[in-house]
Amino acid sequence: MKRISISLVNKQVVFFGLVAVLFTAGCSFEKKTGFNRAMQNLTAHYNILYNANELLRQKQETYAGTYIDQYTNILSVYQDTVAHTDAPDKDLDAAIFKANTIINEKEQSKYIGNAYLVLGKANFLGGKFFNAVEFFSYVMRSFPKDKNLVIEAAAWKTRSLLYLDNKTEAKHTLDSAFLLADSIKKHLPATIYAAALQYDINTKNYIDAEVSAKKAIQYSSNINDKLRWTFILGQLQELNNETNDALLSYTRIVKSNASFEMAFNANLNRIRINDMRNGIKINRINLLLSLFKDENNVDFNDQIYYQVAEIYAANKDIDNALKYYKLSARSSLKNQNQKGLSYLRIADIDFSTKADYVNAKKYYDSTLINLSVNYPGYQTIRKKSNNLQVLVDKLQIIAREDTLQRLAGMDEPARLKAIDAMVTAHTLQQQAVAANNTIAAANAAFTNNLSTPTGKAATGSSFYFYNATAVSQGYTDFKRKWGNRKLEDNWRRANKGVSSNIPAPTVALSSGNDPDALQADMKKSVADISAAGYRQSLLRDLPLTPVLLLQSNTRIYNAYLDIANFYRDILEDKKEAIANYELLLSKFPNDNNKAPIYYSLYRLYIDIDANKSADYKNRLLKEYPETVFAKVIIDPEYSKKLNDKDAQFNEVYNKVYDLYSQKKYGQVVNSVDSLLKRFPDNNRTSQLAYLRVISAGHSEKVAPFRSELQQLVTNYPGDKLITPLVKQHLAYVDTNATQLATQEFAIMNADTTGAYFTPPVEYQKDAVFNRHRQFVAANDKPVEKPAEKKVEEKIVENKPAVQATVVVKPAEKKVISALFSNRDSTNYYFVVNVSTSTTDLSSSRFGIGQFNRVNFRENTIKHQLKNAGPDNQLIYVGRFYSLATAKDYARAIIPLMPQIMKVPADKYSFFIITQENLDKLAAKKILDDYIEYYQQTLLK
Repeated sequence: MKRISISLVNKQVVFFGLVAVLFTAGCSFEKKTGFNRAMQNLTAHYNILYNANELLRQKQETYAGTYIDQYTNILSVYQDTVAHTDAPDKDLDAAIFKANTIINEKEQSKYIGNAYLVLGKANFLGGKFFNAVEFFSYVMRSFPKDKNLVIEAAAWKTRSLLYLDNKTEAKHTLDSAFLLADSIKKHLPATIYAAALQYDINTKNYIDAEVSAKKAIQYSSNINDKLRWTFILGQLQELNNETNDALLSYTRIVKSNASFEMAFNANLNRIRINDMRNGIKINRINLLLSLFKDENNVDFNDQIYYQVAEIYAANKDIDNALKYYKLSARSSLKNQNQKGLSYLRIADIDFSTKADYVNAKKYYDSTLINLSVNYPGYQTIRKKSNNLQVLVDKLQIIAREDTLQRLAGMDEPARLKAIDAMVTAHTLQQQAVAANNTIAAANAAFTNNLSTPTGKAATGSSFYFYNATAVSQGYTDFKRKWGNRKLEDNWRRANKGVSSNIPAPTVALSSGNDPDALQADMKKSVADISAAGYRQSLLRDLPLTPVLLLQSNTRIYNAYLDIANFYRDILEDKKEAIANYELLLSKFPNDNNKAPIYYSLYRLYIDIDANKSADYKNRLLKEYPETVFAKVIIDPEYSKKLNDKDAQFNEVYNKVYDLYSQKKYGQVVNSVDSLLKRFPDNNRTSQLAYLRVISAGHSEKVAPFRSELQQLVTNYPGDKLITPLVKQHLAYVDTNATQLATQEFAIMNADTTGAYFTPPVEYQKDAVFNRHRQFVAANDKPVEKPAEKKVEEKIVENKPAVQATVVVKPAEKKVISALFSNRDSTNYYFVVNVSTSTTDLSSSRFGIGQFNRVNFRENTIKHQLKNAGPDNQLIYVGRFYSLATAKDYARAIIPLMPQIMKVPADKYSFFIITQENLDKLAAKKILDDYIEYYQQTLLK
């Protein structure tokens, strides 16, 4: 016994001695020894790498929990990819940090490749698919001996490429992985078969997809993945007309412990297959409605209604589709995502089919409130909702011009009869709107008048009639069920008795009539005013002459083009963009400016239909070989050369503008004549030509001056900056022809009439800038730049950049929200933020002045300059008295900014700000904070 106890003591001493050695050895892990290598492997694998993978696994589970499956389509193989935002993700950042720790501090371990795999997965889960592809490619290229690691990286790379819609490279990646499998004795992991399954589904190769699904199920050890892929297998077998096999797959789901939703849909599919096998004529709607008899389906009533609505929608029965979508939304008591989907379908019908844009906006907003942000396409829905007014405006232009052209094509009696009918319909619509507004106001007043005996609104009282919220809800529920009924006794009976003596709320029931009824005098005033104005506008705007018809067609053309560009650039909806571009071509087949449309269709079709893409490319090269678009196709470097030419143009334009501002008009004329030959293809030469004409006006009579103005309009008919301004000048010349004819020159420097052709005095002031000193705001101390920290970096050849973890501190957001506010809500400015202090902005401000002169008479809108720290110049335009007006200005001027601004495009940006907040922008840090605040508030 004594020997045994001594042995135990010796073992304890040895154990604790080993622990001490391990701790002391920690300081010498940089040495390349077997011991250090073993310790780095131990800590990298069982501590850092394990925790990083746990973070990724939990993130995937979180995504899967909020993922919305569409059982009417083939399910996605995975549920871990969602609609991403630019907001930092602390879990993914933590995983990235841990992977970087292995790469930078455990360089002797054998888990460097695993760390890069973690970086790739984290980027994938964060929606940064381009970065993910690079990391996975690096793993495959740099660690070829670890074949299982390479195959796993290939599976994730394939998934990333599919999200980038790069099917060709995805196929090559899969082929490489399966080729490597030949040298592995054991079977491939299920992940590569699952990636192949998603590829086959995306390419609609359902035969191969079925094989991939079976392999993925066979080798998967995850029960949830097995069940999901089994359901997908059943769907594929149905598509491949293997109904018996499909029935077996669905039966496995029904008899398993799959989620009730999956089992419910599997059972639905199984019933349908059985009916088909028994020769029963299938009525899918009746089949769905019969499911209401099973009380176990009560939680899925919303989905049943939704499926019925989908069938009606597919059959173009819009009324019944809307009916069942609304029933689905009302039945969704627990499933907010289902409610959001129903709202989304209603919104799409209102927008696309019924052209009820006001209602569509309401339903899109409700969609965003109820639908999970993880829903694929959520950000597109948000963009569509936020920018709906842009589309509405364009569609209303098209509808109005089409109507006017149709009226213009009628004989006069038929035209007047049609106008009478339109005026009547318009008046009734206005009355309905006014009635709805009256009801809304009455309901609000009715709720506000309900108060406690002390006179305070009793929103929290338990007594029903003292609780304004409860009464309001009761009134709404009553109205939904029974309609708008008069408040009286026996209201449910056909033969009502005498009304009781209990008085109704006088505000809610105007003059004792139904709340929806308008007072007689209100009806008359609305009808008379609306009818007169509407009739007059129709008669005034009829395109009865060729010139007016041309102008009308131009408005239609521009509206369709703006809609197509909007779908392409803002919503990134290729399908709708293509449809609108092609509709434009069909409506205007003889238009001479089809080059940009051909180019857009060529680019949009590249990944959708290679043949159509090639067709539009060939049309462009054949019909418009000299355009910029054709040259970009022929020479991919042409756009870069074009940018270089733009930079050169800006430089020479600024020199010419300096001569103009110094009143050296003769030198301006001579310079422009040579420069127009040097830049014949530049789309901004109209601005040089304008400076020439205005300069020449200081030394020639009004007649040649007018001729040169008219020539500008002829030479640049499509220019949206200069041509409208020149037309304004021409109108001024024609109106004041007698007076101008008496002058020595068309523009006299000492004559106030000449001011019409030049910017106001405040626009002519040189921009305040200094290339050699830093700007310091009044009563502000110079901003000292913090000392730059030297960071020693390890250089790893051919490795993707190790990612830094960016953490946004909550405290910083509080400072931002506390510093800025929107209290000053009647003093808005549109701001151009130029991130350089070494550029004279006089010529750019001149362009802004030209735009303002055309769009705002009497110089009601001005622009000024201030600095926000040493490196940022702010051109602020205003004042605007509402945020909506400021946004309208931004929408109008931003498309012209590439013409207006004489600085590189990457050097300027835009935002809207109140006067109060603008006064606070005295440093770069404050400016950056405001831009973040702006994006979180005003930009929504």
